[in-house]
Amino acid sequence: MPNTARIKPLPQHVAIIMDGNGRWAQQRSLTRLEGHKQGGVNARRVVETFLEYNIPYLTLYAFSTENWNRPKEEVKGLFKVLEEKLDEGDKVAREKKIRIRHLGKLGGLPRKVQQRIIQATNDTEKNTGMTLCLAFNYGGRDEIVEAARRMVRDKVDIKKINEATFSKYLYSEGIPDPDLIIRTGGEVRLSNFLTWQSAYAEIYFSPVLWPDFDRKEVGKALAAYSKRQRRFGRVGSG
Repeated sequence: MPNTARIKPLPQHVAIIMDGNGRWAQQRSLTRLEGHKQGGVNARRVVETFLEYNIPYLTLYAFSTENWNRPKEEVKGLFKVLEEKLDEGDKVAREKKIRIRHLGKLGGLPRKVQQRIIQATNDTEKNTGMTLCLAFNYGGRDEIVEAARRMVRDKVDIKKINEATFSKYLYSEGIPDPDLIIRTGGEVRLSNFLTWQSAYAEIYFSPVLWPDFDRKEVGKALAAYSKRQRRFGRVGSG
């Protein structure tokens, strides 16, 4: 159990780019699929760690719209891992009162994956604990384009279009913007993740590959966040 009393303030919403599964596998002479499987195992551990910190919202970037460009066998394997983890996660979510949300497009995904996502979100929609958002088949720019299309479809009055109105048309409607975005694996970019919502997020880049991003590393990220001075465009106190 982490000592949460030492880390204040804590973010309300943490979003994670789970990067490094392939390199983790390569370092161990394993297939990339084995790396993704281990990444899925770690995802559950990390969710449970954030539950212990009482973080209300957690978003995991699992599969981007650009990931379709990966080898077909790897993509197929990723879908298989997702199916398994959604089945497992649905049970855990019901036990721990986690509400699951999907961010991204269902269209284009294999039918079984769509069914698992819909079932998981329906089974947990009334849960009152942590909200766990799974960004699968998600792209930040794509989300903005889709929001604009929906506004046109709904014939929104141009005089009523503002940031608040636009936010209601995003996949994340009703979810607060992330306070902290973590990227594992050593890369220093956001990779089309939560493009609109990340405007004032604090960013934490970790060199640790995702399968090794454990309880201790979560604590480091949250401790680093607690030391940031968030100004939101205002003049700081220092």
